Amino acid sequence: MTVALPSQGTITEHTVAALAAESDTVVWDRALTGFGVRVYPSGAKVYVVQARGPEGTRRITVGRHGVIGAREARRRAALIVARIRAGEDPVPEAEKAEATTVAALAERYLREHVAVRCKPTTATQYRLAIERYIVPTLGTRPVSALGRAQVADLQHSLSDRPAMANLVIATLSRMIDQAIAWGVAGETANPCRSAPKYRTRRRERFLTDAEFRRLGQTLDELEATGRISPHAAAALRLLMLTGCRRNEILTLRWEEVRLEAQELRLRDSKTGPRTVSLSPEAAQVLAAIPRLPGNPWVIPGAKPGARLSSLFEPWRRVRARAGLDDVRIHDLRHSYASRALALGESLPVIAKLLGHAQIQTTARYTHLTRDAVRDAAIKVAEGIGEDILVGRAPGRACGSRGPNGVTRIGAGRNGRSAVRGVAAPGHAAKDAMRASAARVAADIGEDILPPLATREGPCAAQVPAVTPGRDDPAEIESPRSVGNRGIEEVAALDARSRRR
Repeated sequence: MTVALPSQGTITEHTVAALAAESDTVVWDRALTGFGVRVYPSGAKVYVVQARGPEGTRRITVGRHGVIGAREARRRAALIVARIRAGEDPVPEAEKAEATTVAALAERYLREHVAVRCKPTTATQYRLAIERYIVPTLGTRPVSALGRAQVADLQHSLSDRPAMANLVIATLSRMIDQAIAWGVAGETANPCRSAPKYRTRRRERFLTDAEFRRLGQTLDELEATGRISPHAAAALRLLMLTGCRRNEILTLRWEEVRLEAQELRLRDSKTGPRTVSLSPEAAQVLAAIPRLPGNPWVIPGAKPGARLSSLFEPWRRVRARAGLDDVRIHDLRHSYASRALALGESLPVIAKLLGHAQIQTTARYTHLTRDAVRDAAIKVAEGIGEDILVGRAPGRACGSRGPNGVTRIGAGRNGRSAVRGVAAPGHAAKDAMRASAARVAADIGEDILPPLATREGPCAAQVPAVTPGRDDPAEIESPRSVGNRGIEEVAALDARSRRR
């Protein structure tokens, strides 16, 4: 929408301050043709200039109101109009680098990069860092004038919030990299590269078997009494049984559910499209979810046709009732990964189960692998020690619980070693992944779900039959039925893990 100021009206500080609009509106100046101010519903105002040259009409952003004044914007606009009409670059490269402020760069970065390339959650984080911290602190400073001192001051001002400080500096660094690519940062190097990140304490909270059982019982209780909806309860069960991210379940559509193939085929996730293998327990939960006519979402919300937007309130009630106030929803995903390691799955397999794009992300769980090796060493030494040592206090058995109560890797719940299969190409790889998901979900499902045969409701009839043979997880050896394979297989398993 475009409008013009009243007759004889010109753009001044006073007239711009008084402007307001309910939709995106450009107000044009009467004195200088092509000079205007763009007014956004949010209240933001940006000076613009438009002129026709040999290559056609061009519209250029001059600067944000408040960062530059109306008089300076008019001066720049007159020069830009003259250059466009002469067929020249509206803003020479040297002037671009000198004139572009951090606020102007932030606006362009949000509009041309974040809005186009980033997912909604990432875009929200960038917008928070830019609008709350970067622009208020550095907005009026030219990008070419940013130095290490200014970056260090900004970082230090957030030293009491190290995670936010790291986000803000990382966002500013990406902005400057983009400014360099756009040619508006001059010849300066990125000053954020020399700012070391603050150390943050990474939370590691893994649920024990008893805590999983309490969660399962609490979900059943609160769902039966109507304190949480059946859909919210199903969402939480799916998070525990699949290891999916919260938004992967909340944004799941029925068209992405393939019960006959035992898969979720997610069109989009944090790392792009991916396939999630479904265990019988997860398929059971999905089959029991009531479908609402006209609603495409697996986890619908209160409004017709909408999805549930948040699990915060249901989860708050569940964890309070279960006495797990320190457990976050994301800890369910961590617990799924730790349980997979406890059942002997390798890090590459777990990365695939969790949808990690890079194995480095999964490597945060490697300390659990070290615990497994330590337990294996203790078990071997105990066997030898019984023969060569007399009167010594016995050590602890392999397969014991760690400080968080999670079963150590290399031991099933009965102390038996868990041997995993090696994924092969084609169907075999998919079957191996499905078998891994089935093993982990079966282990967790024993704690949070009644047995399949006794589960009430329509789910038993709706869960598709599994074709015996390669598609039957029961045909693939379960860690609960695997006996003690001996030291040779443990060593072979460890060697295969290292080679990967």
